[in-house]
Formats: sequence, structure tokens, C-alpha cells
Amino acid sequence: MRGTFVIAQMAIPDFLNPAAASGRWTIGAVGLLILLFLIARRRALAKAHAARADEVEDIVMTFPKGAAGQLTIEPWMISPEVSAVFAALMRDGKEARFIGGCVRNALMHLPIHDIDIATQEPPDRVVALLEGAGIRAVPTGIEHGTITAVVNGKTFEITTLRRDISTDGRRATVAYTEDWREDAGRRDFTFNTLSADADGTIYDYFNGMQDLAHRLIRFVGRAAERVSEDRLRILRYFRFVAVYGMRIADRYEFQIVVNNAEHLAELSAERIRDELLKIVGSANHHDCVRMMFEQRIFEAILPEVKDTVWYKRLSWLDSSAIKIAQVGPDPIRRLAALIETDGAGAEAVARKLKLSRAEIDRLRRIKSPDWVAKPETSEAELRAVLSRLGAREVIDLALLEWSRRLIITPRLPKAETEAWQALLARAGTWEPIDLPIKGGDIVALGIAPGPRVSELLGGIEEWWRDGGCVASRDACLTELASRMINNTDKE
Repeated sequence: MRGTFVIAQMAIPDFLNPAAASGRWTIGAVGLLILLFLIARRRALAKAHAARADEVEDIVMTFPKGAAGQLTIEPWMISPEVSAVFAALMRDGKEARFIGGCVRNALMHLPIHDIDIATQEPPDRVVALLEGAGIRAVPTGIEHGTITAVVNGKTFEITTLRRDISTDGRRATVAYTEDWREDAGRRDFTFNTLSADADGTIYDYFNGMQDLAHRLIRFVGRAAERVSEDRLRILRYFRFVAVYGMRIADRYEFQIVVNNAEHLAELSAERIRDELLKIVGSANHHDCVRMMFEQRIFEAILPEVKDTVWYKRLSWLDSSAIKIAQVGPDPIRRLAALIETDGAGAEAVARKLKLSRAEIDRLRRIKSPDWVAKPETSEAELRAVLSRLGAREVIDLALLEWSRRLIITPRLPKAETEAWQALLARAGTWEPIDLPIKGGDIVALGIAPGPRVSELLGGIEEWWRDGGCVASRDACLTELASRMINNTDKE
């Protein structure tokens, strides 16, 4: 009986069992509801995604033809002065854009030193528009389409879009245009063709953004044509390598630059000077100065360069090895390490480069020094030489002598290195001290104004300096009285 009962229970199908059927229908209904919910949810998400896509399309700028990116809006782009200039230039509906270096540096996250602007308006109209807006317009280069706008003491160079008619390697005859691409096509390197409007939209006609991202220097169009148009581009090529760390994109282009170096002698001294000082005062990426020497670039403009080892040691010291606020890269000091000549030769170089009177004198004094720096200089001697020469000249001479010793012994003893650092730190914090007495003090003692007063004062000043510039006014007067009594200038 027991077995029969079990068989009977097993033989009854589930769908005939009310309890089992009810459970299966419940599970099925729940599953269907879940499926319907998932389908509805998927459709809702798809609609939401499409809506967001539409919103993004509205927010993210749809770049106009020729545009390639967007600058983050920075304070210099929306300053009252910049806004006033743009408003004036665009009053008649013509376009104006930031151009060249400010766009390049903004993309590289580097400081913006000069804000240059390009416009479709011709120069005479630029002047009228600026003056009509109450902005001072200075025709700094009107023959080449350049006007300088002055607003609240800030200057902006504004240049009309141009195309070259003819060039002779030094200057170009230009015609004005409204074509942005045509203007970009006459520039030197791809990353210098970039322009941006007042809203930060970047226009890139020659793949400059990509070259900038990869730190590649590449000419616009044919390198030979660009170099023949303006020989200064030879030095600018190396300047961008030295200052910005640009890498050579094309060995053929590089060889064209090198092959044309002899034409640098055709350029004005001022143009050579400006580029040269930027190169030697730079971070010297990729050891660019050494590269220029090896490729004989200096032969046409600075034949006094015989080697670059001293320059390299000095640039390592003033840019990497020393952390003293008053010590940093200096183009005149580095130029002194680069040229092999004496004081007279240095003065000749400085005059050839049309340096300022102060720079000529400084370069000559560095190459023909009145004092030989040494790490063991005593405090009294250092105070005396600082009083006589000034902190900058002492720093110049100390850095040059230290770097010269590094050529012979790349790893100086620790004590000597620390002594050089202490000397430079002391010079960096030096504040000039005046001699405690004046010529009037000598006259008051009965000496008539004239050469004798200057003679006595000079002797006292030398005595005071030799003592480390610490003698008081009373001590100076006592020494003065002694000299007057003995009628001689004692050391």
C-alpha cells in the first residue's frame, strides 16, 4: 500500500497540482514585469543619453572652418585693455585675432610677454579705429603694416594681414590681404602660424598644434624658400631649439639652415644681437650652443667663439647647480664665457653687436678684470672688492672663475665648492655702503677746494675699503687728520 501511494503521487503532473501551478504563474508574472521594466529602463536611458548629447553639442563649440581647438580663457585675453583694442578693431565687422607667440606660449603654459594682434583692416584704418576709440596709435612699423596701440600704459603690436610680393633675405615688400591662411603661409615655423580669436578659438592652417605638442620645429612650406625670404630665420631656428626645447623634425630642413649660415653676415647687427642674446641666455636645450658651434654657425657672426666648454660649465652653474636668488642665467656673462678674447677684443665684439654703453663696459671689464676671484677670499677683502666693483661684477667674476676651474677639475673638493657658494651668497646680499666722510669734511679742516681735496678723499676711501669698509666716521676723520699733519697719503 505504501508503495502504491507513492507511485500515485509521482504520476500526477504539476500543472494538475493547484499549488504548483499557482507558484509557476507567480514566478512567470514577476519575470515578465522585470523584463518589461528593463526594456522601459533601456529606452529611457537611450532618450536621456540622446538629450545629453544634444546638450553637449550645444555647449561644446562647433569650430568654424579652419579652426582646430580652443584656448582656455585666461586673464590676459579678457583684460580691459585687450577688450578695448579688439572692440575698436572689429567695429566695422572685420576680424581680429591673437597671433604668434602669445598663442604658442599659452598652449605651452608659458608666461605671455607680448600680446600681438593681427587684423584684416589696413594700417591707416587701424589708426583711425584706434583713435576713434580713444586709444593712442603709434606707427612703429607702418610701412610693414604694424601699428602699436597704447592703452593704460600697456602696448599691443597690431599688424595687418600680409602677403609677400618680393624679398631679399633681409626685408620683404608686402601687400595687404584679408586671407588668414595666406598670412599664415608667409610665417616661419608651423607653431608660429597659430592664431586665436577673442573667444579663444584656435585656427591652425599648417598643423602647428601637432608639431607644438611633439616639440617639433618645422618650416611652413619649403624650408629653402622660407630661409631665402629672411636669413634671420636661421638664428630663429636655433633660438626655438635653445629656448623652447624644440626637436629637429626634418634633417633635410636642418641641413638647409646650416648651408645658409654664411648669409647671416648680411643681416643687421641689431637683428643678430637680439637673437644671439636670447640663445646664449636660454636654458640651452639639447646643448644648442654646442650644436651651433659644431655646425659652424658662429663663423659668420661671432668668429671669436673657439669652443663652448666654458659656456657649458657656466650655464650649468647659473641655471642648475646654484640656488641663490641673485644668481641666474645672464646673456652678457655667458657671452663672455663663449668668446675667446681680451678686454679690447670683447669691447670690439660688443660694439659690433651694437650693445648698450653699459653692456660694452661690462663685457670689457669681465674679460679684463680688476680682481681675480678666489674661493678663499677673506671677508675684509670681499667687502672691499664689493664696495669697489659692486655686487654684479663680483658675481660675474666669481662664476666665471669657478666655471673655469670646473673645466680642469669637474669635481672640485667639497670645501672649495662650499666656499664659492658662500662667496656668491655674500655678494648676493651685499648692500652698498657709503664712505662715512665727504669732501666737505676735508674743506672744513682748512683744505681749499681743489685737487688736494679729491686726493685726500681718495686716499681715505682706499684705506677704508682695505679695512673692509668698517671704519667709522670718527676713525676716518682721525686718519684724515693724521695724513694732513704728515702731508702725505698713507696706505
